Amino acid sequence: MVGQEWRSDRRRQGRILDPRANHREGQGHRRISGGEFGVRGWVAAYSLKDGKQVWRGYSMGPDADTLLDPEKTTQLGKPVGKDSGISTWEGEQWKTGGGSTWGWYSYDPKSNLVFYGSGNPSTWNPVQRPGDNRWSMTIFARDVDTGVAKWVYQMTPHDEWDYDGVNEMMLVDGMEVNGAKHNVLVHPDRNGFAYTLDRDTGELLVAKKYDPAVNWATEVVMDKNSDQYGRPQVVDKYSTQFNGEDVNTTGICPAALGTKDQQPSSYSPKTGLFYIPTNHVCMDYEPYRVSYTAGQPYVGATVSMYPAPNSHGGMGNFIAWDASKGEIVWSVPEQFSVWSGALSTAGDIVFYGTLEGYLKAVDNNGKELYKFKTPSGIIGNVNTYEHGGKQYIGVLSGVGGWAGIGLAGGLLAPENAAAWQTAVAGDKAPDANAEASVSTAGLGAVGGYAGLAQYTALGGQLTVFGLPD
Repeated sequence: MVGQEWRSDRRRQGRILDPRANHREGQGHRRISGGEFGVRGWVAAYSLKDGKQVWRGYSMGPDADTLLDPEKTTQLGKPVGKDSGISTWEGEQWKTGGGSTWGWYSYDPKSNLVFYGSGNPSTWNPVQRPGDNRWSMTIFARDVDTGVAKWVYQMTPHDEWDYDGVNEMMLVDGMEVNGAKHNVLVHPDRNGFAYTLDRDTGELLVAKKYDPAVNWATEVVMDKNSDQYGRPQVVDKYSTQFNGEDVNTTGICPAALGTKDQQPSSYSPKTGLFYIPTNHVCMDYEPYRVSYTAGQPYVGATVSMYPAPNSHGGMGNFIAWDASKGEIVWSVPEQFSVWSGALSTAGDIVFYGTLEGYLKAVDNNGKELYKFKTPSGIIGNVNTYEHGGKQYIGVLSGVGGWAGIGLAGGLLAPENAAAWQTAVAGDKAPDANAEASVSTAGLGAVGGYAGLAQYTALGGQLTVFGLPD
């Protein structure tokens, strides 16, 4: 993975998969980042030999666009049916349906499948787009040569909370689940559920909450004989669809930035555990009616964020996760979201960074062994390498990302927050003189992480550590 580009290890096939947003074709909505601008997400493959496009698969639309075979492409073992990327939308809303594919890509040379997730549907106001809105919020398993999907799984049908489905797809061979071994795909989703699927068949093996604060749904139904199989059971109290437009639904967990966002997890084959940086954040969410204009924000919701109530008071946890059982093995509380990538080593040490700027090392039981304060908040990925026979650990620090947008974007100043709100929400923006301008700017993150400015500063630095001999 380099930036947002995934390159196939099968060089003899000569394919590059390109989820980037710099390719334009016709109308502006035919791009693959910008779910808040009414795009229609896609992934394309290009020939390394001559640069020509080999295939393109959209997140929604007719079968010819989505590259779904109505009889052979399955969801949870059943054929998806004809034009499933249209029938679950009202009218032609699928043309501005979102489902951007800005996340992370994994490839299995054994099955020749590439795995990735699609993002939120547009707009954030669910009342305006009835139906399941397929195939937003979906894991795709596509043949890397043809682009045709072998299977799909929509994790959050008719998303009401901006829970993108783009987080990393981690592949593990021979994991024992429920007494049988599977080659699995493990995906901790923004919606707060971590999924373990058989990556060859798309069978759903595990779907459990990886933060106890998650409350928008009670469970994902695992009974294959139920008509709700694989669907989350939404709680009306936290449903922005149920409560309706211009109603502020409060206390939803997780917040729109999810139980985790783009911060990558790490897997240790020694312990069999996944080490996941998480957000422990909840929100209030008020949808409002919005119209689509090409090139303009197409959000339709006002959001505010805050630490999960009735907990440790912080906004993050760093956890060890057993994906075969769907259980948290241990959890380390943090004051702010853990927005860095994790690194687990053969020396039984796990590294991660904090938004305050600390690089931390813990053992396999979560006990802190070491920490070092870098100049700025860490949202980069901890990495390790060897040079001259010595091992090093390196990390880039420089606060930013969604959690750090207030500090990095200067939005803690009310006048800047008000300008941001006006640009995104227009006449629905909070009063420029009101505290709400700051509390809801950055799609809710500015107010939620306002205290971060007291703990770190802007910056950009590579810090390298040499491991003892």
